[in-house]
Amino acid sequence: MTPPSSVETIGAAAARRAALAAQGFADPRPAGPITRRHLVRTLDRIRLLQLDSVNVAVRAHYMPLYSRLGPYPRELVDDAAWSHSARRPRLLAEYWAHEASLLPVEDWPLLRAGAKRDGWWRHYGALVERHPGLVDDVLAAVKELGPIGAGALETAVGGPARPRPPGASWWERSDVKRICEYLFGIGALTTGTRRHFQRLYDLPERVLPPHVLAAPPPSQEEAARALVLRSAAALGVATETDLRDYYRLAPATHRAALLALVKAGELEPVEVRGWARPGYRVPGARVPRRIAGRALLCPFDPLIWERARTERIFGFRYRIEIYVPEPKREYGYYVFPFLLDGELVARVDIKADRRAGVLRVPGAFAEPGADLPRVTAELAGALREMADWLELDAVVAGERGDLAAPLASAVHASHSLT
Repeated sequence: MTPPSSVETIGAAAARRAALAAQGFADPRPAGPITRRHLVRTLDRIRLLQLDSVNVAVRAHYMPLYSRLGPYPRELVDDAAWSHSARRPRLLAEYWAHEASLLPVEDWPLLRAGAKRDGWWRHYGALVERHPGLVDDVLAAVKELGPIGAGALETAVGGPARPRPPGASWWERSDVKRICEYLFGIGALTTGTRRHFQRLYDLPERVLPPHVLAAPPPSQEEAARALVLRSAAALGVATETDLRDYYRLAPATHRAALLALVKAGELEPVEVRGWARPGYRVPGARVPRRIAGRALLCPFDPLIWERARTERIFGFRYRIEIYVPEPKREYGYYVFPFLLDGELVARVDIKADRRAGVLRVPGAFAEPGADLPRVTAELAGALREMADWLELDAVVAGERGDLAAPLASAVHASHSLT
């Protein structure tokens, strides 16, 4: 999609500041207690919180709010996502967006309108054809017993479940679990609540608010345009691929929506120096003169989850190494990039050792050209703050990386003052 020759050209630094502002990093942290209002305002920017099962430091869906708002009660997310009352209605629902995500309940119909590409659950279609009655049995059991986990459903259904053999990997699910994931993927089931992070399935009509269920369903084209606009607002400046990746939209549907939005003036093309492809933005997108402040970013933060975009915008090559054998890891198991004044200046391997009551940092690495004394001091403060938020007593720096020794000294000094 080639933009007209009259489009504005901006520098890479301006594009980076636009991206940070769109993600909420140009605003000061709240001065007082953080409330549901702050959660809503942040989600109005980033639109979704990616879920992930790894809990080595803190679960992924809690961290993006912390990175933008500072220490907050994690119950705010739990209440918004997995409980409902007249006084505090449910705000978030679970569905496949970028990946499995929490998203505003109002966005559910957009994601169910056919604009997204088919997900991995489509491979369970053959199982559905082999056992069509199992789908009906699972839905009937959820209707009667939900919210309910997959294990309890296997017992309730008593169908052709195939338990995992000893030593089997986590993805070698039983047939009932596969059917649950298939039904979750097509929107026939969603998460009613979670217990110790286990998903308890329920029917969407018992989870989504009445006003969402009663709203006229959008067409595929309407949903695609709405989702592309949300992506553009959340990203600041983005290529066609960036925009499509945010909600994992079907390529042809996405391109048609993007073209329609540009033609209508709701998006405008822009050239970014150093980018091989044209960018797009919402007219009037904010580009602050500078970005100040610091933040630790979990691997699934929407600012950095698309690795090619992260490298293009920040010059920061980032790969998650969870599945890399330990001797071959370059930086560590669960590495958080460190954002300081609009630049990614370091990366730290973090583990919450809850038994010992400490936040462990096995490795800490500065980016080339970083101001080591300042980065060290700011990183030590950020880690101390994160430890307090996680109700851990201390930060313990390890030995890997060029920041390890100065960070250990800075952390020790900060503990001596408390």
